Amino acid sequence: MRAVWYERTGPAAEVLRLGEMETPQPGPGEVRVRLHASGVNPSDVKSRSGVRGPIAFPRVIPHSDGAGEIEAVGESVSAARIGTRVWVWNAAYRRPLGTCAEFVCLPDAQAVPLPQGTSFEAGACLGIPGSTACHAVFADGDVTGQTVLVTGGAGAVGHYAIQLARWGGARVIVTVSGPEKAAAAAAAGAHAVINYREGDLAAAILAANAGRPVDRVVEVEFGGNLPVTSAVIGDGGVIAAYGSMADAEPKLPFYPLMFRHVTLRMLLVYLLSAKERAATVARLTAALEAGALQHAIAATFDLAESARAHEAVESGRLIGNGVITIG
Repeated sequence: MRAVWYERTGPAAEVLRLGEMETPQPGPGEVRVRLHASGVNPSDVKSRSGVRGPIAFPRVIPHSDGAGEIEAVGESVSAARIGTRVWVWNAAYRRPLGTCAEFVCLPDAQAVPLPQGTSFEAGACLGIPGSTACHAVFADGDVTGQTVLVTGGAGAVGHYAIQLARWGGARVIVTVSGPEKAAAAAAAGAHAVINYREGDLAAAILAANAGRPVDRVVEVEFGGNLPVTSAVIGDGGVIAAYGSMADAEPKLPFYPLMFRHVTLRMLLVYLLSAKERAATVARLTAALEAGALQHAIAATFDLAESARAHEAVESGRLIGNGVITIG
């Protein structure tokens, strides 16, 4: 099979290699997926660059997200799964063989049926961005009638969070950094979009909610946004944070949050429990089948352009997901 791999960490153009490898065979409880698309996420480029530490295996095929068709199954897996369109999750998490290849073998449960109306490119966005957004929005219960604040709403996770929260019956307020991102957030269904670089952000968020505090926050920048988030979260509110780049060790305003009975949820989508994963998959499947999700695919690349794909994601300039098409 054709695959892209690296054997040391470093810049994408220097360490990523395209070549031929032996096609993997599914072991007991596994399926082999012929991949049509591979999602490139910030965590993938950080692992390849060495930011996340030294390389974990002698050779790594990157990327945890992908989509394709099951073409072979291992012992104890029903042959009825052959031919099923699927999206996959955690393919490269604590494993050396991810989705930046023509084939991947992984446990049967990690290959989720992909609705017929959803493209493989879209399916390659569900493992990390879609699942992170879904868990952040719904982990603490339904959002019907609530107000959800999504920070960084034009990002890959934020774009899904807007749509999922609105599909769930919430009023959605979004913060962005400029007009192009504001347009993307509005197109995703945000009820109010606020440029966080202009004016008093906390006041603007409260004004967008008729002066009332928000019920939940889907937070991309926990430390950097904490002063604003603390000012706008309401009694019994939830802050679901999946990132904190500006301040990795923020000073926590404990008593102001405690006296509002606020829940702080730090989430890492790779480590969802079996129950959490099942709930997330069920929600995403229902949203897809309902036609409730648009997929922000900012750029597509060929397998031979994997280094360019990594550089594009690393630049931070993509408004949406980077996807590699395979076939």
